Amino acid sequence: MAPKSLHILLAALSLMVVALVPISAASRGRIVGGWQPIANPNAPEILKIAKFAISEHNKQKNAALVLVSVVKGESQVVAGINYRLVISAKDSAAAPKTYSAVVYSKPGPKSLKLTSFEKIKA
Repeated sequence: MAPKSLHILLAALSLMVVALVPISAASRGRIVGGWQPIANPNAPEILKIAKFAISEHNKQKNAALVLVSVVKGESQVVAGINYRLVISAKDSAAAPKTYSAVVYSKPGPKSLKLTSFEKIKA
């Protein structure tokens, strides 16, 4: 096989691999870049992420919110995973309020970062 033909063959194989990656991710139930509902918002990992979001918000705003529940959530596959959660939380005396939190989970040595935390207007 001539060197030019080998380069063409390798280029074609590379394109096939790149084309198949999004298909295989979608076949596992996750679309790369798209938001997918979280089936069980009460799963231990999701509760851990919600508690992290509240803890970080409390540090940033000198607040004292406490998690009541995770109402619902979505995840988005990026270079890690974004979690967009609707959280019910309250401070010491008030009735629970609803908040939207986005937390980024980085792969590798797992780390979490609070991207946003906002009160949802009723």
